Amino acid sequence: MFITNRDDYLWRIPLGQKTIKNKQMKRLLFFSCFAFIFSAPVFSQSYESNITYGKKKQKAIAIDYGYPQEAVQDAIIQKIEKLGHTWKEEKGLFNKDKGFIVFKDAFVTDVSEERMDYVLKIERKSRKDKDETTLYLVLNKGGEDAIPAMSAHDVGKAKVFLNNLLPEIEEANLELQIKSQDDAVVKSEKKFKDLQDQKVDLEKKLQKNTEDIENQQKQIESQRTALEGLKGKRKVVM
Repeated sequence: MFITNRDDYLWRIPLGQKTIKNKQMKRLLFFSCFAFIFSAPVFSQSYESNITYGKKKQKAIAIDYGYPQEAVQDAIIQKIEKLGHTWKEEKGLFNKDKGFIVFKDAFVTDVSEERMDYVLKIERKSRKDKDETTLYLVLNKGGEDAIPAMSAHDVGKAKVFLNNLLPEIEEANLELQIKSQDDAVVKSEKKFKDLQDQKVDLEKKLQKNTEDIENQQKQIESQRTALEGLKGKRKVVM
C-alpha cells in the first residue's frame, strides 16, 4: 500500500511510537542548538575599568583581544592616525607612565564631539599568553579624568569604538604575519645563497686538491726515478 499523505501516515502510527518520535525530534533540536551556541565565535566586549595614569587612578574603558600586543597597538594607533592626529609614547627610566601612548587634543567623533587627550595602554595579559592583549583607553580633558563626567551614551560610544576595532586588529595581525613570513623567506634565501657560495668554494678547493694530488703523484714518480738512477751508479752491489 502506498501512502501519499504525511498526516494520514502519522495517523496510522500507534500513539506510543508518535511519542517516541516527538521526543527524538526534540532531543535532536536541543543538541543542534547546543552545538550552534558553543561553536559560534565569541567576541570580546569592552568594559569599565581603572588604571593608574598621571600619578592617580583614573577610569578607563578596557577590552581583551585574542591577538598579539603588537597587532592591537598597530590597529588602534593607525585608526586614530588616519584622523590626522599624532602620538607620543611615555618614556624614561623613572617615568611611572612609561609605555602609555598619548594622542593630545584629538578629535574622534566615534567617541565624542569634544577634543580630548586619548591615552592608551596596551599590554599582554600574561607572559604565557602572548596572543592575549588588554587595551585600556583613558580620556583626559584639561588634564583631568573625563570619563566620570561623561554621559552613559558617550561612555557607550567609547565602548563601541573599541568593540568595532576587531577588523583593524585582524588586518594589522595579518600584516605582521606577512612581514614575519617575508623575513623568514629572506632569511632562508640568504642561507641558500650562503650554502651555494660554500659549495662553489668547496668545489674549487676539491679541484685544487685533485690537482695537488696529481702533481704530488708526479713528483713522487720523479723522485723515485731519480732515486733509482742514483742507486744504479753504485759500484758495489749491496
